[in-house]
Amino acid sequence: MKKHKRRKVEIAVISDVHLGTFGCRALELHNYLKTINPKILILNGDIIDIWQFNKRYFPKDHLKVIKQLMSFITSGVKVYYITGNHDETLRRFDGFRLGSFEIVNKVVLDIDGKKGWFFHGDVFDVTMQHSKWLAKLGGVGYDTLIMINTAFNWISETLGYGRLSFSKKIKNSVKSAVKFINDFETTAAEIAIDNHYEYVVCGHIHQPEMKVIQSDKGETIYLNSGDWIENLTALEYNNYQWKLYEYEKDELAQKLPNSIEVNDVELIKAEQTSSQLFEELLVEFNIQKFTRS
Repeated sequence: MKKHKRRKVEIAVISDVHLGTFGCRALELHNYLKTINPKILILNGDIIDIWQFNKRYFPKDHLKVIKQLMSFITSGVKVYYITGNHDETLRRFDGFRLGSFEIVNKVVLDIDGKKGWFFHGDVFDVTMQHSKWLAKLGGVGYDTLIMINTAFNWISETLGYGRLSFSKKIKNSVKSAVKFINDFETTAAEIAIDNHYEYVVCGHIHQPEMKVIQSDKGETIYLNSGDWIENLTALEYNNYQWKLYEYEKDELAQKLPNSIEVNDVELIKAEQTSSQLFEELLVEFNIQKFTRS
């Protein structure tokens, strides 16, 4: 069986994975993670959906993603976990570090001499700020729609037809949603320009994007990593350039479950200490909880 080396990536950014929900495409994400060897991995919010977490629903594919992330950490990959609204419980641990793993609410990195500002983006969401219960209700409705969508796509693919995203079509067709996305992007860009950030990198709105936004004060490159429910996208930085990764265009990752064996010698060794590191994380979280309460 032919083996394939992982692609080296200087920075990889994923967001809005929503592990623990029916809509999460954990298998596809796991396949993607198995094809890359990042120097820095940024988890830009809503990775584990604590809002809707149910211990009765956490499939093996979801656990495999956690295991892969732990493997990155134990192999020395710098991993920033930026908190989002669906995993906001972790915000109390801002500044927590263990090995190459760090929990933050935002991070600014020097990227080849240019400043990159990374944060989830829910700070701009008025619904989140003033009516959290309404936002959570909306999250439940969204997940229900995803469940219906998942069942429909299973039937559609069984009959030989393609996938269809109801939630994506609804979001892209409702004028208020389109306006919200435009306002979100503009607000993020304006703040980045004011603070002289060459890059502003967000998640939250499940809308993958790469574009230059200008104002009378200057310009910045606005980047959004999208999500792993509808778009299956990520951001990658290499050789002074950002690119938008799209799973649907990655033939290697799509073939992984059945026919391709990836050369994972280093990460297999790292996996031997993953469970130990996870136990240490739990111990440290408990210590932080008691010292900060």
